[in-house]
Amino acid sequence: MERQIIHIDSEQCIGCGLCVSTCQEGAIGLVNGKAVLLREDHCDGLGNCLPMCPSGAITFVMREVPAFTHERSDEEPLFSCPGTQVKFKGPHVEETQPQAPSVPQASQLRQWPVQLKLVAPNAGFLDNCDLLIAADCAAFAHGSFHQTFMKDRVTLIGCPKLDNVDYSEKLAEIIAGNKIRSITVARMEVPCCGGLDHAVKRAIAASGKIVPLAVVTISSDGEIL
Repeated sequence: MERQIIHIDSEQCIGCGLCVSTCQEGAIGLVNGKAVLLREDHCDGLGNCLPMCPSGAITFVMREVPAFTHERSDEEPLFSCPGTQVKFKGPHVEETQPQAPSVPQASQLRQWPVQLKLVAPNAGFLDNCDLLIAADCAAFAHGSFHQTFMKDRVTLIGCPKLDNVDYSEKLAEIIAGNKIRSITVARMEVPCCGGLDHAVKRAIAASGKIVPLAVVTISSDGEIL
């Protein structure tokens, strides 16, 4: 049948994922860092996702597609929370008995604050350290983030898309004014995260120092790419 449905321009999509979280029908997902209409029959054509897209990548089109259906099989949950065994199916929630919680691992956070915008460039914990600069989302995506990335490092976090600031200026102050043994950048695979490692590279160049740098990219599924 011919009906209204959304169209996502992959060239304009910046991979922020806002449309994915807004779509109550679970029709949209992130594939290789880009939003994709996964199920045409799950798109109701109402366009709740349109105003959420910051890049204007989503538009309406009229074309031949399957009829819209609310139905989902039990084998097709939209989200799953392993710790509680709660399955989210769009606006519907199916709850089962929670699992016994596992023993949490100790936090590897060594200092406070952690927000890059709040840290003073002359903070004592910055001198003679291995520095981790992480995207805000990274710790939520990768299950063992504390042990894998934060252990024995000073952690600073930020989001180049949401923080209206040029990180490279403060990072250049931090690197120039302290002995930084190494820098690790943990970023997500989405394109907007590229601003993080670009800022670090500019900061190292501006500081006039030579600092070992490693950039690690994490997928939206939590895998290290």
